Amino acid sequence: MPVATLTLSSKNYSSWSLRGWLMARLAGIDFVEEMVEADDASARAELLLLAPSVRVPRLTHGDISVWDTLAIGEYLNEIKPKAGLLPADAAARAHCRSVCGEMHSGFSALRSALPMNLKARFPKFTVWSRAKGDIERVAEIWNDCLQRYGGPFLFGKKPTLADAMYAPVATRFVTYDVALDEACAAYCQTIMALPAMQEWIDAAKGEPDDIEELEMEF
Repeated sequence: MPVATLTLSSKNYSSWSLRGWLMARLAGIDFVEEMVEADDASARAELLLLAPSVRVPRLTHGDISVWDTLAIGEYLNEIKPKAGLLPADAAARAHCRSVCGEMHSGFSALRSALPMNLKARFPKFTVWSRAKGDIERVAEIWNDCLQRYGGPFLFGKKPTLADAMYAPVATRFVTYDVALDEACAAYCQTIMALPAMQEWIDAAKGEPDDIEELEMEF
């Protein structure tokens, strides 16, 4: 029987839930999912970027409870060190933590302008100027990592915490038809093709509830 529970909100809209879930999948930990109801006030606040929620994602592992996606990732790395969630090399590990931290605390314009919505497609979407700066920075991070470590993932041949942190951005770029250079476009395809990502996307498409505030029309 699984000894861990991962509390999540919407699979269609919640980028933080996807990050925590993907980390758990990459770690290989056995867990069950516990979904927060769509009308839960704290979950809606998190999805609408109105307030941080300590409820999603949350990993409960025996008597240990861990929330905040970066904390979940670090905990999973501790209990599953052979999963390679962080690079073995100290310099690469520091770099990985740095780009994870930048995603965790930054890119507010990108989050606001391009909310995660796996069911939707917005061809030729017009991105406002502040969000363009965030997109350019993401592309800079991706290109730097891919060139340094050889790809196809950000830190080499295996996905790490960094790939989990940036996976929702890849989905946003697909949803909003964001133009990317060849290397970044290929990286997006690599992330979207992961079996775990396909599993998550299939589940997201089956969700019956929509949050009107996140259903943009242009």
